[in-house]
Amino acid sequence: MEQIASVKLHGGTHQVWRHKSDLLDCDMEFALFVPQGDGPFRPLYFLSGLTCTWENAATKAGAQQAAAAANMVLVFPDTSPRGDAVANDENYALGQGAGFYMTATQEPWASHYKMDRYITEELPALVASLLPLAEGKAGITGHSMGGHGALTLAMTYPHLFGSVSAFAPIVAPTQVPWGRDIFTAYLGPDETQWQTYDACHLVATRGWADDILIDVGSDDPFYAEQLRPELFADAAKAASVPVTLRYQEGYDHSYYFVTSFIDDHIAWHAARL
Repeated sequence: MEQIASVKLHGGTHQVWRHKSDLLDCDMEFALFVPQGDGPFRPLYFLSGLTCTWENAATKAGAQQAAAAANMVLVFPDTSPRGDAVANDENYALGQGAGFYMTATQEPWASHYKMDRYITEELPALVASLLPLAEGKAGITGHSMGGHGALTLAMTYPHLFGSVSAFAPIVAPTQVPWGRDIFTAYLGPDETQWQTYDACHLVATRGWADDILIDVGSDDPFYAEQLRPELFADAAKAASVPVTLRYQEGYDHSYYFVTSFIDDHIAWHAARL
């Protein structure tokens, strides 16, 4: 691995690392916020949304100050494989910047697009090689497409994640345009294969051992057509999984919304980890 940035921040450091991903077969970058001290530290993964890299959340979410107070490492992965040899598309919701935290089975995507495995297999090993981490599970959160990733990865890999929250997540991708278009491209037309990456289906079939926090802005332009958080709340209630779903009056889909409530989410994860 190559460290390409290190900047002091809230007593700790903001770090950026580049490495060759054997799993994704391309070069990848990720960012870390490491609090001051010798550790051990608890890790919280922040998964970003469509068109983003690690940089969006690391520079706009404002999570570092609360993480420093909680002695928590923040891990900011990229949202997709990258590079000239990696398939891409003019559609901003497909291809580079839009990995949807899944393993694609259809070409030309299958060769590189394995972001769920990257987040749960390769990246944790890299972070553990750099830092002294506390024993136990990590936390995971995310925004929009990243909220979809946080929910689905937490429920699919409960042995890795002990807390989960989300900002404006895509909770029912098999039922909304973003998900249906992209799932067809990545996974093919067999909709039974899509359920593996649908948070509503996962909470109904796998459940979750703890509670879940979700924030959504009431003025989010994607709320009615693409997000549909009430579908997840209903499915979770039927599965006896407690969900705190907060509709934040007047907030939109932007990082202005995320940074307004990120301290609540950091405290949520700190209490549960």
